Amino acid sequence: MPQLLRLTAFLAALGLFFTPLPSADAFGPPPKPVLQQTAEAKLLAEFARFATLSDGSVGIAVRDLQTGETQALNGDTLFPMASAYKVAVAGRIFALVDAGELRLDDQLALDPALASEGGIAWMFSRPGASLSVDRLLELMLQKSDNNATDVLVARAGGPQAITGFVAKLGVNGLRVDSDTAHLLYRAMGINPLSGSFRQNAEAARRADPLLVTRDIRDLPNLNFAMDPKDTSTPSAMLDLITAYASGRALSAASTQRLFTIMAHCETGKARIVGMLPPGTAVAHKTGSLNGTGNDVGVVRLPDGRRFAVAVFVMKDSKGHRSRDRIIAEAARAAYDYFLYAPERAHGLAHKS
Repeated sequence: MPQLLRLTAFLAALGLFFTPLPSADAFGPPPKPVLQQTAEAKLLAEFARFATLSDGSVGIAVRDLQTGETQALNGDTLFPMASAYKVAVAGRIFALVDAGELRLDDQLALDPALASEGGIAWMFSRPGASLSVDRLLELMLQKSDNNATDVLVARAGGPQAITGFVAKLGVNGLRVDSDTAHLLYRAMGINPLSGSFRQNAEAARRADPLLVTRDIRDLPNLNFAMDPKDTSTPSAMLDLITAYASGRALSAASTQRLFTIMAHCETGKARIVGMLPPGTAVAHKTGSLNGTGNDVGVVRLPDGRRFAVAVFVMKDSKGHRSRDRIIAEAARAAYDYFLYAPERAHGLAHKS
């Protein structure tokens, strides 16, 4: 019996000897190399330093579109999108094209009821005037034309349809509640029930001269900034841009056309593109309104890799030059990080 017990114990020990040890994954992912941790910490410290250039709030989110690695400062804070919301409008329009419900060469009537101020507003008074969907997309994304935008918002099915499109992509934290005219009404603190935009805006400015002062001096509108309507987190906007860039949201043809149009953006020359090396390919869309400055898009690195970037600034009274610099500095820091930082084996999202 003692010999049998000793034999049993020996076989049990032998079995334990040959049993595979648990893999590293059983204890979680291996720790990141110190060099990588240092590079990440330095980038986030830079983002925090840039944020001090504003007396308002700053949100920055960047993502390597190959590995999915994401770095963010205030990535889950809500910011007014201003005209950056037009990126979502464009996605909904291209989705309708992909579904066969719309063509880029379709002509859309310029309904005078949709006219606001500036841009092609003068065209709306011409009976029978129309523009192609493609041309309206160019005007919206390249010149940030509010009138072209609101024609497209109406054709898209309205703000709720645009928010629905975004939500179906799994993007959380981005909502569209207004066309541009009504977004501007909210910024002015009015809710007119009738009359043209110009009539209503002029009446509001006569009633409250501070509206004119705020626009001229580009001062923040705190009530507007804190309203959850027409807002996005930097991370949500990054998710939307990523959905486009990955080809998950739109057809290949629509994806290519979207980014081709955005690559010729005429606004915000001192923002994302401001400090990047000359000739860097950038497709982006800006937003500006009462102490708010945004820019979102995709940047191509010299080796062909791409990263997405979304920078939002709100409640800022230092002026557009300060906001532009924050955006430009953040884009350049991300450019250098993704180009020169040590090989990142993990390649998984990291948020702060």
